[in-house]
Parts: sequence; C-alpha cells; structure tokens
Amino acid sequence: MLTRLSRRTALALSAVPVAALLAVAGLAPLPFTVAQPGGTSDVLGEHDGKPVITIEGAPTRETDGELRMTTILATGPDADVDFGDVVDGWFRTDRAVMPRDAVYPSGGSVKEIEEHNVAEMRKSQNSAVEAALNYLDKDPDDVKVDLELAGIGGPSAGLLFSLGIVDKLDGNGAGGDLTGGRSIAGTGTIDADGKVGPVGGVSLKTQAAKRDGATVFLVPKAECSDARAELPKGLRLIPVTTLEQTVEALRALDKGGDVPSC
Repeated sequence: MLTRLSRRTALALSAVPVAALLAVAGLAPLPFTVAQPGGTSDVLGEHDGKPVITIEGAPTRETDGELRMTTILATGPDADVDFGDVVDGWFRTDRAVMPRDAVYPSGGSVKEIEEHNVAEMRKSQNSAVEAALNYLDKDPDDVKVDLELAGIGGPSAGLLFSLGIVDKLDGNGAGGDLTGGRSIAGTGTIDADGKVGPVGGVSLKTQAAKRDGATVFLVPKAECSDARAELPKGLRLIPVTTLEQTVEALRALDKGGDVPSC
C-alpha cells in the first residue's frame, strides 16, 4: 500500500535529480569561451625584432609616442569550458564569458579557424593601408606599405594600423606627432573608406592598455558603454567613427581643444 509523502520529504527527494543535473552540468563542456586581457603591440615600433610598419616610395618621419593595438586572450575553439569556469568568469572583472560562436566561426576545425583568423588579419591590413593612403591622398601604386604582426589574428587592429601609417607619413599634419608623444591604445576595424567598426572584448582591452602604460584609449563609438564597464582609473576614452574623425580628435587632444568623450 502506497503512503503519502510529507511535503518536506517530497521536496528533499525532488532535489536529488536537480542536484544530479547541476553536478553533470558542472562537468560537461559548455559552448562558451573565457577571455582575459591579452598583449598589446606598438604599431609604430617593432614586433619580434621587425618593424610593424615599413613604407617605401614616400619619405617617412621619426615618431615619438606609441600607438598600441590591443588584444584579448581567449580559450581555444576546442577547449573544454565547464560550469565552474563560467561562474568564475562571471564574478571576475578581468575575465569575460562569451558564446564561443561570438569569438570563433562555427563549423570549422581548429586549423580552419586559425586560417580564417589569419585571413581576417590580412584583409584588415589591406583595408588599413587603403584607408590611410586614401586619407592622405597618396597613390597606392607609388607608395608601398608592408605590415608585419605575426601571431595575431582577426580584424580589430585595422584602425591602429591606419593611424600608424598616417603618423609615419604625415604626423599631425603640422610637423608634430599624431600621438603628441603619448601612449595611445585602441581597437576597431576599418574599411577602405575609413569607417571604424565595432569589435569584441573592449572592456578587457582597456585593462590591457592601462597595464601596458596607455593613457588614452580609442574605442568604436557604438561600444562606449562596454568600454566604460570596467574602465581602469586614469585611462581616457575617446569614441571614434572614422579615420578622419580619429585624426581630428588626436589633434584636438594635443592642442587642448574639444575632444569627444564616452
């Protein structure tokens, strides 16, 4: 004969499968990527002993200051991220939990994803060169620009590459440095027309920038709120939309003029 379970007993028994599910979830791989602040590279300087920007066919100038492109360091596309990793990332300001598909293209092998990221970087570099030469009204048939930054993939360095080319060829347009001698970091894609596009991991990139000595961070305007989320003290945000507007903002910064802010 069946007996009626007390409410307390029923609740206790129903908690058993829930606890079991949570235990399994804690061990099972989840479709997330955990990211943290990555390295930065000064596009006006050298990387692995080689100049990041090499220009032929036009006179270049010696530059002062830094233009630091920023990166994030993420778990690989084939890495197992479990429930504990996700919870840890949610409660840390130097970590971000993102859907894996938001970081890596889906449906490919690790090798295919790496090849995709390298191709995206090369495409970004080509657009950056075209945008900079268009801005300076220089013929790409006359001026050859070579960009070298091995080991970094994706399109988010485009804006900084363009600014580096402009600084090496024209500075601030009045004989000075585009950076004003500052350490300036930033991120953002760029197309051949000079339009700046959004990227991911901005709040982590601001932390990388501050860690490596930057005092100013150039951020795609659409991502101002993300950049403010974990903004390190002493790092100034400048929202940008185009290469031309970015150059104007940096000139204003150097002259003490009106500079846009997030």
